[in-house]
Amino acid sequence: MRGYCALGVEGVSKPRNAGAVIRTAHAFGAAFAFTVGDILTRQEIHHADTSKAIEQIPLYMFPSVQELALPEGCQLVGIELTDDAVVLPSFRHPRSAAYILGAERIGLTEEMLDLCDHVIKIPTKFSLNLAVAGALVMYDRVQSMDRFAPRPVRPGGPVEAIPEPVFGKPLWHRKKQRREQKAND
Repeated sequence: MRGYCALGVEGVSKPRNAGAVIRTAHAFGAAFAFTVGDILTRQEIHHADTSKAIEQIPLYMFPSVQELALPEGCQLVGIELTDDAVVLPSFRHPRSAAYILGAERIGLTEEMLDLCDHVIKIPTKFSLNLAVAGALVMYDRVQSMDRFAPRPVRPGGPVEAIPEPVFGKPLWHRKKQRREQKAND
């Protein structure tokens, strides 16, 4: 898969939730994890992070929304149940994206929502646990952006092999053909 992703939380007050989200980021191959509005310390998160993900991927802790700094070209994607959010199955993930979840019971702040390039929601009847929501979004990203064999038509049916990538003739050859074709027209 090309590009990269990150997973973060804003204003989370429970170390276990932050640790679980960071563990989820690590499990899905995120380039980094981050927190905004640090209520927790790195030590509290470390104790709640059973996979020790913060020893495997960078963890950036931004004290406030104003201090959030993402790599150039990285799009911020808020995960929030809002009326105008795009439903996850209809969302095309950016190549380079940082996904952010809001605090328990509160969600993302208006200030954070204003910073988001996109806002998505998981089609559920009510709010989910932070790590579960993060995992669903990360799974959807992997499933929609990586190469997998097609699903069988019927349950338990045979699984086809992943199709081999097919490349056309080299670009210089195709451009030469177009120039010759234009000259002949």
